[in-house]
Amino acid sequence: MTSQLLVRSMTVESEGVLSVELVDPDGRELPAWEPGAHLDLKLTDQLSRQYSLSGDPADRHRYRVGVLREVAGRGGSAYVHDVLRPGQLVGFTGPRNHFRLEPAGRYVFIAGGIGITPILPMIARVEAQGVPWSLLYGGRTAASMAFTSELAAYGDRVTVHPQDAHGLLDLDALLGTSRIDTLVYCCGPEPLLRAVEERTASWPADALHLERFAAPEPPARDPAGEHEVEVVLAESGITLTVGPDTSILQAILDAGIDHDHDCTEGICGTCETKVIDGEVDHRDYVLTQREKDAGDCMMVCVSRACGKRLVLGL
Repeated sequence: MTSQLLVRSMTVESEGVLSVELVDPDGRELPAWEPGAHLDLKLTDQLSRQYSLSGDPADRHRYRVGVLREVAGRGGSAYVHDVLRPGQLVGFTGPRNHFRLEPAGRYVFIAGGIGITPILPMIARVEAQGVPWSLLYGGRTAASMAFTSELAAYGDRVTVHPQDAHGLLDLDALLGTSRIDTLVYCCGPEPLLRAVEERTASWPADALHLERFAAPEPPARDPAGEHEVEVVLAESGITLTVGPDTSILQAILDAGIDHDHDCTEGICGTCETKVIDGEVDHRDYVLTQREKDAGDCMMVCVSRACGKRLVLGL
């Protein structure tokens, strides 16, 4: 169910980045959240976008998100920057969290541009816990990098690295040696994520945690390898035949089942669905390998079945 939030304030954080403070219109407490969570904001009837929560999880009366104006975006950032104003209401669902902060002996945080937003509450949490950590934060220019004044309080544990002044991030020096007690959290543009993935390939399994804002180029698939699947919606009592050219999500919607979804690219986690029976061909960029191996949920917008039948909790 979608509820509403009131835009209480909007602040310029850097060139091209606004932070938006959201509260309950009646002053009530907001749903709890943990570092790494995001909100699905319904800006208009046709425009819904996900934004990482960047404030304090202990503050149950306000949410804060950061929004980068994207010139080549899908319209959400332009709406926030050009139309949305304090005093207006927006719909929301969530918070949802597919970028959870797991326990570790040490953390390495890497952020690129607006990817700093989910990292901020993570840093605050591990700092409060007394766990060692470091942050490497890159951006195009110093003027484009948001929330640097907040980060200044952490001293030399934070490295702010604008590309125009210092070049590309030195990921080889940071990640060249794997560490068994360390988790790496990274959020930013796709080239940065790919570079971090390459340099942590020899690290322990599940050491790397990524959050994507856009889906990478999908691997080429032979259409002849796709197949029809029977999908049983256990709670609805409906059985669907999903053709090789139709997503399971689309088949669910075509059957008249109202199922939350947004990106349709396997990156936001909105369409996560319980799997009761059947083996999943996971094609999303949200679940960890451990979660995929468990096989008890799937992103129905992109993932399919390895076999001929799936039973879902819908």
